[in-house]
Amino acid sequence: MANRTDPTVTTVHGTNPQFLVEKILRQKIYNSLYWKEHCFGLTAETLVDKAVGLSAYGGQYGGMQKPTKIMCLILKMLQLQPEKEIVVEFIKNEDYKYLRVLGAFYLRLVGKPLDIYQYLEPLYNDYRKLRFRGVAGWALKHMDEYIEELLTGDYCCDVALPHLPKRHLLEDQKLLTPRISALEDEDLDLIEDGKEGEGEEEEEEDMQEARNGKGKSRRPRSDDEEEEDDEDEQEREKGDKDSRRRHRRDRSASPQSRDKRGRDRGRRDEGEMDEVEESHARRRRSASRSPKRRRRHSRSRSASRSRSPRRSHRDHHDDRRRRRRSPSPKHRRRSPSPSSSSLSSPSPPRKDSSGCEDEKKKKAKKSKSKKVPVIRGLKLHKVAAKAGGGSSSSSSAAAAEGGGGGGGGGGEKSVGEWNEMRAKLGLKPLQE
Repeated sequence: MANRTDPTVTTVHGTNPQFLVEKILRQKIYNSLYWKEHCFGLTAETLVDKAVGLSAYGGQYGGMQKPTKIMCLILKMLQLQPEKEIVVEFIKNEDYKYLRVLGAFYLRLVGKPLDIYQYLEPLYNDYRKLRFRGVAGWALKHMDEYIEELLTGDYCCDVALPHLPKRHLLEDQKLLTPRISALEDEDLDLIEDGKEGEGEEEEEEDMQEARNGKGKSRRPRSDDEEEEDDEDEQEREKGDKDSRRRHRRDRSASPQSRDKRGRDRGRRDEGEMDEVEESHARRRRSASRSPKRRRRHSRSRSASRSRSPRRSHRDHHDDRRRRRRSPSPKHRRRSPSPSSSSLSSPSPPRKDSSGCEDEKKKKAKKSKSKKVPVIRGLKLHKVAAKAGGGSSSSSSAAAAEGGGGGGGGGGEKSVGEWNEMRAKLGLKPLQE
């Protein structure tokens, strides 16, 4: 109930007067202690006592952005909507400046453009200081600055101000008369003339004092005095030259000049070292021109020339051409001569590498099956007896087993003959 607008209040700018303050700021005001303790049950008469006790103005302050006391009172005035005469009295009051600030802000929110310009423009002549409290801290402002912010700005004390038409538009419509500044009432020309007259009088007094020179008039100077003055000037010039030379010497003796000299010496030493290195290099070059080294040098040159990218590229192309012209040895073997090709029968078609490998494996298996295993003792004799005299392979194997030097006898041999042959070779006899 305490936060509701008075039911007898009329709408302002088509809305509830309290809605002229943003909702976030309005909720902060409702939750503040000053609103709950000091603004509860206030009327238009008792509100004046609270406004007189204000010591600063502003919107929000501190890290928590708490509302100031003047914002709480402005929201209370929007709830109560006091009469226009009371607000005008707040503005015309000259004893309490913060009461004037309160009335001016309320009139800017609720009043009409003509009333705003009529009652707030005279406050441009009020130059009293005001304490402003904001989020950044305390600041010092003046009443005329505050009025300028209300009339020309869109925001003031963290509140969006209603739109106010420009003054020249109202003057064009002849709703307002041209504003007369307080400075125009005074005659600035007279002020400037008075200042100029005072300045001229001061200049005349200074000129008279300079001419009088402590009340003594100047007498004409003689030729001797002028010569003495010339000599004094010459001595002064000599002294100035001597002082300049000393100053230069002092500069040369400074540590910076010493550092420069040291740098120059280091550069000279570096130049001498470079000359020595160049002389050594020349000697080496002259020594390298001996006959033996010349040959090596020429070889290295030829090698380097042959290794140049252009020549290597040409050699590569030449090698390719030679390879294309001269067939490879494999190609020579495969390519038959014209005489042989005419005599021989046409060559069969080539088989794949996999088929050749399969044929080789089959041939290897057949050769293994034909070979007779070497068996010692009676087993070898029995194998030879079974094979008969027709198999030359078995006899050759037996002959090789028996000694390998008894010739390739084609007939059967007895065990005794085999044993004799083995005894000659130093082998063990066969068992019967």
